Amino acid sequence: MTAGANPARGEAALTVGGCVLCVRPSFAALVAAEGEVGSLLALAERAGQGRLALAEIEALLWHCLAERPETMARARLGEALVAQGVGAAMPALRAILRQILMGGDA
Repeated sequence: MTAGANPARGEAALTVGGCVLCVRPSFAALVAAEGEVGSLLALAERAGQGRLALAEIEALLWHCLAERPETMARARLGEALVAQGVGAAMPALRAILRQILMGGDA
């Protein structure tokens, strides 16, 4: 699967175990993430203060994946975050936070 991420639409690519995925922070995806992690505005504020928890990052990324390979369990995403380092997910995380704070065409 290839990402096909379109930065002009607020999308970003995320590589998990050699698989390139498209992170698309759509309204539906953000509502699902908010249902799990609570207020997205509070989350964005914590992110700005460097207090974002690993579980929150995993939840945001998981809910904002445009498509998930059938063989990918959520635990694999969390494991990849640790193995690759959270820094590898920063472009995708920034795209999600930008959508939360500034909106756009996603």
